Amino acid sequence: MGTFRKRPIRYPLFVLSIFGIVTFALLCIWNIAIGIGYGVGFALLMAYTWKIEKATFEETEKHIESISFRMKKVGEEALLEMPIGILLVNEEYEIEWSNPYMQNVLNNEALVGEGIVNISDDIYVLMKTEETKEATITLRDRKYRVFYKEEERLLYFFDITEQIAIEKQYFADRTVIAILFVDNYDEITQAMDDQPRSLTNTMVTSIVNDWAAEHGIFVKRISSDRFLAVLNESILTELEKKKFAILDTIREKTAQKNLSLTLSIGVGAGSSSLVELGELAQSSLDLVLGRGGDQVAIKQPTGKLKFYGGKTNPVEKRTRVRARVISHALRDLIQDSDQVFVMGHKNPDMDSIGASVGVRKMAQMNDVKGYVVINFDELNGSVTRLMNEIESKSDFYEHFLTPEEVATKMTEKSLLIIVDTHKPNLVIDPYLLKLAEKVVVIDHHRRSEDFIENPTLVYMEPYASSTAELVTELLEYQPKRAKINMLEATALLAGIIVDTKSFTLRTGARTFEAASYLRTNGADTVLVQRLLKEDIHTYIERSKIVQTVKFVKPGIALAVGEDSKIYDSVLIAQTADILLTMKDVNASFVIAHRADGKIGISARSLGEINVQLIMERLGGGGHLTNAACQIEALSIGEVKKYLEEAIYEVLEGSSEL
Repeated sequence: MGTFRKRPIRYPLFVLSIFGIVTFALLCIWNIAIGIGYGVGFALLMAYTWKIEKATFEETEKHIESISFRMKKVGEEALLEMPIGILLVNEEYEIEWSNPYMQNVLNNEALVGEGIVNISDDIYVLMKTEETKEATITLRDRKYRVFYKEEERLLYFFDITEQIAIEKQYFADRTVIAILFVDNYDEITQAMDDQPRSLTNTMVTSIVNDWAAEHGIFVKRISSDRFLAVLNESILTELEKKKFAILDTIREKTAQKNLSLTLSIGVGAGSSSLVELGELAQSSLDLVLGRGGDQVAIKQPTGKLKFYGGKTNPVEKRTRVRARVISHALRDLIQDSDQVFVMGHKNPDMDSIGASVGVRKMAQMNDVKGYVVINFDELNGSVTRLMNEIESKSDFYEHFLTPEEVATKMTEKSLLIIVDTHKPNLVIDPYLLKLAEKVVVIDHHRRSEDFIENPTLVYMEPYASSTAELVTELLEYQPKRAKINMLEATALLAGIIVDTKSFTLRTGARTFEAASYLRTNGADTVLVQRLLKEDIHTYIERSKIVQTVKFVKPGIALAVGEDSKIYDSVLIAQTADILLTMKDVNASFVIAHRADGKIGISARSLGEINVQLIMERLGGGGHLTNAACQIEALSIGEVKKYLEEAIYEVLEGSSEL
């Protein structure tokens, strides 16, 4: 009876019993004999059915008890025997209980009462952090994925050492494609006789093949000045550790033969698609060539960039064919436009203004209206003096317009020409870039990844001393419908003189040719000197900054302005120039507050140190010997710390953007 009471009521049997009793009563009323016979049969059927149901219930109950016992046993074994670490921690971050697996991992059977911080600081940090409840940590040279259940104060440890090893092997074996380009190879060898050309060809091929064999790289020469290399990421890592020594090797060995050959390498990495790797490699090579060559650029699909090399100044091209071709292409663009607008960078210097004046002259030579975009509130001393000269002694002062005026005049047929910069965030008004249908870029800075989108024409020559030099060369191939006047020639010459520090830095034969052309067209050198004069106050302020100079490393001078004072950007640059003239100074850096609320850094070098890479590390750019950046920071001390870190990283041999 006890077992019977434990069982739940079986409703089908109950309904069947009621049905049988009612049927029995009705049959007895109709015919007692039939009713009795039906009743006996129904009773036997019910007894048998009940017996079967009872046996089934007891069997099911035993099965459930067996399953429950086995599950409990399996749970205990899983808790104690499975290769998963479990720790229970109290409110004081002390271990209250651990499973045997965790005791084996830590080689300690007496974990209870041990502080979690004594086992791993990373676990303690994980438990204290609100944002995440899982982390990867290292215990006894093995990697564990740790999950923390905050409510139960429970930690689970999963050994992922083999998984991480497999991942590392996978990434190490991923394919990398590189394109090697021998800078100036065709230009240097085209004037050679057959035998010297053959020897040069053999020497370059031998250097590249020896380098490839040493590192296990497949390399194939695909043209006279290009090689295709296929490697994997583990080899790439080794090359990065050696700072791509082949750059120095090919430069030094060719120099012994009186050849100025260097190597540019574009690398595509980080993708499983061979097509994407090839595109990344070509994009990296284009970027390297835009920066002057003799460098390596490694590009990932995410846009992440690394640069190596860049220790030498870009080699000046021997011919002016490219200048003529670009000039003719620019002439066609100008003639197809209804107006030409020229825009330089914010806080324009003499190079930016001089180049803008020259490009406006090109529009006039092609009988097209030309205007210079200028923000009169951003002009410094020398540029202000030039603008005063233009206003009083020329008839084209009215062709200088503010960005707001240009925005109202620009049409779909207008041409916008950007000079002395290629970064959209540095132009006087980035909004005009969005309005313009056709954009041309003329610049002499080394190309950075931040570039104006979809320009119609690009003329970037990092070997040039200044943008004014490039514009002067372009002017020579324009129609001679309007002669360059004295002020226009003087503005261009002033831009060249400022950027070359009076023809002492980054000066090539083409620089003097451009200066000669301008002098022939009436450039006034006395007026240039008058425009570039400075007042006594500026001289004194610069001297005060120079007094703070310290050497952060041998040959690297660093001077800073006062935290409570605002300095003109030109004064900061001039101070860096002055420091570079001092004995034992190979590179100079000046940090000071600017009028725009940012802290500026001006960097200069004699060529042994690439200050461009250092400034790019901090978000700026420029040339190997002349660069700058602006940083939003609270104090000069904070920026000084960033700068010292960037100097250390670049001197180690690489720069990652």
